[in-house]
Formats: sequence, C-alpha cells, structure tokens
Amino acid sequence: MAEPILTPQAEDFPKWYQDVVAKAEMADNGPVRGTMVIRPYGYAIWERIQSAVDQRIKAAGAKNVYFPLFIPESYLQREAEHVEGFSPELAIVTIAGGEELAEPIVVRPTSETVFGEYMAKWVQSHRDLPLLLNQWANVVRWEMRPRLFLRTSEFLWQEGHCAHASYEDASAYATKIHLEVYNDFLQKVLAVPTYVGIKPKSERFAGAINSMTCEGMMKDGKALQMATSHELGTNFAKAFNITFQSEAGSSEFCHTTSWGISTRTIGGLIMAHGDDKGLVVPPVVAPIQAVVMAVRDDEAVHAACRELVLRLQDSGIRAELDISSGSFGRRATDWEIKGVPLRIEIGPRDLAVGEVTVARRDTSEKAQVQLNTVVAHAQILLEDMQRLLYSAATGHRDSNTHDVSTVEEAITAAQTGFARLDWKTVDGAGETVLKKEAITVRCLQRRDGTMPISDQEPDLVAIVAKSY
Repeated sequence: MAEPILTPQAEDFPKWYQDVVAKAEMADNGPVRGTMVIRPYGYAIWERIQSAVDQRIKAAGAKNVYFPLFIPESYLQREAEHVEGFSPELAIVTIAGGEELAEPIVVRPTSETVFGEYMAKWVQSHRDLPLLLNQWANVVRWEMRPRLFLRTSEFLWQEGHCAHASYEDASAYATKIHLEVYNDFLQKVLAVPTYVGIKPKSERFAGAINSMTCEGMMKDGKALQMATSHELGTNFAKAFNITFQSEAGSSEFCHTTSWGISTRTIGGLIMAHGDDKGLVVPPVVAPIQAVVMAVRDDEAVHAACRELVLRLQDSGIRAELDISSGSFGRRATDWEIKGVPLRIEIGPRDLAVGEVTVARRDTSEKAQVQLNTVVAHAQILLEDMQRLLYSAATGHRDSNTHDVSTVEEAITAAQTGFARLDWKTVDGAGETVLKKEAITVRCLQRRDGTMPISDQEPDLVAIVAKSY
C-alpha cells in the first residue's frame, strides 16, 4: 500500500500542517531563521484576503497611508508599558552605512509610536478628528519558535491607527472595525466562525486599556487569535502629546485605537478547513475556484477545455486550464492538495455525450453534468460550498466547546477543545493554574455571547483553550 502524500491529521497535526504548506506550494522557510518566502499560490490567497479586508476598512471610513519601516528607539521608550511588552521581540539596527548610529533604530514591531508622532503634528482642532488611518505593511517580531504563517519573525498585515475626540467615539469605532470588518470578513470570506470577546487584563496588547479579539477553533481543537482591535485610551496621546482644541476652546488629549489582521489568517484557513487530502479553500477567497482538466491528451478535448474556461471566466468564476502532460491522477491529486473548490474533468467519452465530470473538493462528490449547463451548475456549487464550509466549521467549534464549572474541568476540556466557565472562577489564581498547563483565557463574553465593554462587567464567562 502506498504511503499517504500527507501525514494524517489524527497521527500528527503539526506535521500535517507542515506537509500541506509545502505540498500545496504555499510558502517556504526564508534564508534567515524565522522568516518566510510566500510562494505564488499562498500570496494569491493573501491578495484575496487583503482585497476583502481593505474594501471593508475603506467602507468604515479609514484611509490608507504608509509609514517607514525604521522607528527611532526613543519613540518606543516614550510609552513604558509598550516598550516593555515588545522588548523581547525587537530587532534593532545599530550600524548603517558602515558607521555606528548615534541612536539605535528599531525595525517596526508595530507602529503606534511612529503614528503617534505624526498624529501630534496633524491634529490641531476637533475639526481634524476623527483621524482614521490604515497601512498595509510588514513588521518584525523576533520569533523563537517559528511556524510558517502562524509565527514568523517577519509577517505581512494591516494596522489601523486612529485618533478620536472622546473615549466613547474611539471605543465605538474600534468595535465597528472588529465586528463589521474583521468578524464579517472571517465569517463571509474565510468561512471561519469565531468567538468574539475581550481579552482579560493579563492578555491585553501592551499599552491598551481594552483589547478585542476574534478567536477561531482549529481542527485539532486549539485556538487561533485571528484579529485584534485595541482601545489605547490616552496613553499614547500623553506620551506623544496628541492634543486637540475642543469646541469649548480647551486643549484635550486624543483617544487612540489600533487594530490589525495578518498573514496568520492563512494559517487559520488551512487548519480550520483542511483535511487529510490537503487544503480546502472556501470559494470566496479561492484564487482558483474551478480548474478545467483534460483527462486525455487529445486536441478536441483541449479545445473543449479552453472554451469552457472562457465561459466560466465570462460568468465571473476564477477558472484555470490544465491540459498539461503527465498522469491525470497525479495532476488531480495536486489540485486536491491545493484545495481548489471544483475540478471539471473532460475526456473523449465525456465529449462524445456532451457531458463533463464535476468533482467538489469539500465533499469529494462527483457528478456528470451537461456541458451546456455546467457554468450555471458550478455557480450553484460554489455558493453551496461556501455555506457548508462555514456550517461545518461552526458545528466543529460548537461540539468541541464544553461548559464546565471548575478550573480542573477546564484543563481536561482544553486538551481537545475549548472550555467555557464563569470568569470569576478563573480570575486571579485560576489563570495562573491554567497557564501552568499551557492554557490561556482566549476571551471574555457575556452569557448571551456578546462582547462586553470591560472585564469588570458582572457575570462574564471566560473561554479558555490551548492556542497557537
């Protein structure tokens, strides 16, 4: 019996993940430890993610900018909690142009400090607010235990940075981004359901007064933090003197926020939907939604394949032609590993009766479809796949989230999924016990599943899990 191309998930989930990233030609390790080379197929998925998120960000009113990669070290030191939080991850340049620099330069781990410097210049009056900015960039956080897409020393992301006249306006906008940009994207594009909540104080972003998170459950039951939004209060405004003249004429500090989503979402896509055959890419985010394959090296078949690809593309389906030489079985397996939603196969016999074979990646079902109706059929299948992938991921999350009443029960439940219990049971000593077992509080929610304003609200529940 032939060895499986991929390590089965049940046998070794981390090895399965590595196999998929390599065999699907998603990414490779960079020349410096912890760095990543994103290959064309992986980058095409990132471009789809980037486009979907960027559209939502712009619809929310933010405008794109670009800030430098290098930040003076003194900028980070102005906000004590911030520099302390990032200090172990910083990459610092001390020599440039063959000379030692008068002041070390930090390679940006995030850009609150450099945005703060320029917000202080650009904001003078309440008429300048809110200032809603976003940038698409790379950042560097030195990683001791790298894993492609999930944890790399350099990764791609967007980071929003905003200044507001009041706490209420800042909080409302950060919440809007979190729900209407991030959670909407994760559900409708990546087909990943998440628990949306706030982080306890021990897990907040360095320098924040509140951090919101979207926590997804992966196939192995572990959590992945897929997006975060942070309310920074006036901490950075005071450090960088970001002030404005109010309508009443007084000088006030701005309230700032920051929010981001990164290439980690690609890792989440892989682990939330993938199976022992490889990737399963939701149709909305798939760079290739349908591949049209010639079963035989036959000119009439090739012509039919080309014509069908054009019809699919004209209908708005992202289709690709495969009339390459080599084993049909091997080619089909390669497309299966890449997770392309639909394979449409055409051979001489199919052509003789005016049919094609359509294979779904999510269910592996195959069906004979009339050649003249296959485009409409493909559109229906793609919509169905997107819906079913979200439904399956939601079912997996819900069936592996266990309501418990003690920290000990939470530890047991977190070996295979998430545990949900009263926050008052965990707060304090309970968190310490959980962390000794590599389990953390992923988020806090109200009992109805909605997101609280602060961890001081009564009767909150904590969702705890092992995580990536």
